[in-house]
Amino acid sequence: MKLGILSTARINRAILTGARLSDRVEVVAVASRDAARAEAYAREHEIERAHGSYEALLEDPGVDAVYISLPNSFHVPWSIRALEAGKHVLCEKPLDRRPAEVERAFGAADRAGRILMEAFMYRHHPQTKRLAELVREGAIGELRLVRSSFSFPLYDETNVRLRPELDGGSLMDVGCYCVSGSRLVAGEPLTVSAHQVVGPTGVDVRFAATMSFPGGALAHFDCGLDLANRGELEAVGSEGTIVVRDPWLIREAALELRRGGDLELVEIENPNRYQLELENLAGAIRGEEEPLLGRDDALGQARAIEALYEAAETAQVVSGAT
Repeated sequence: MKLGILSTARINRAILTGARLSDRVEVVAVASRDAARAEAYAREHEIERAHGSYEALLEDPGVDAVYISLPNSFHVPWSIRALEAGKHVLCEKPLDRRPAEVERAFGAADRAGRILMEAFMYRHHPQTKRLAELVREGAIGELRLVRSSFSFPLYDETNVRLRPELDGGSLMDVGCYCVSGSRLVAGEPLTVSAHQVVGPTGVDVRFAATMSFPGGALAHFDCGLDLANRGELEAVGSEGTIVVRDPWLIREAALELRRGGDLELVEIENPNRYQLELENLAGAIRGEEEPLLGRDDALGQARAIEALYEAAETAQVVSGAT
């Protein structure tokens, strides 16, 4: 898969590392709105071609797929432009907070006959897959509760994560992982309730929520851009618990399974999650495998996020399925 990168964002470094580990993916081009910046970035990272505009990268016939790491508000517009240019797209999470926009993007993918995938890299990791398997197999009995968190301190008000016009905020940046992880093990939420703290720039810097799921399971999560570094997930069942100490960044991979008075450490291999994500897209392009994250999952994410924001803004319980 010949990959082009749309922008010179910091997150690109992780994608570049994942691509270098794979014999199925090659980064061949990068684009910036500034030609000199694109050229400097290409030299620094040994990328073959630099483009001085995003449009030029989309016109590059040597690019099969595009990774989009622009600010959140540009995800859908540039995904659609890339798809219409005949490129497959890996778009950084979250694709969008509005289900109608997600539908619009996947509609463009259908019309173009191309693949669009939301880039939740943690979902491709064996740790995440094993968590879902254990819950599904009944290792902790009936799932009753999911508890998760993700936060870090960010006080630079010029950062794109804190800009309302760019769809910033803690729920969009880190809380979306908690939403995704809860949905993975519990299904789609029936109702949500939420509270947020809005910072000086106008975005939520702290967000806490409860979601209810079919079968009676509940999920509590909190996230923040004004809190200490944290990230954890716990699935609690009628007969035991599974604790994931590092569910999102996965610097170390392991699950703690508790049943009765027994604690079992489930050791898991720790391959590069970005490599796995890219290779899933490459395999899907060749028709060898299905994209792990397609339309249904992206729509579920957007519906939940939209409901959570509505619940926080209205102080009401909101349906999670609309």
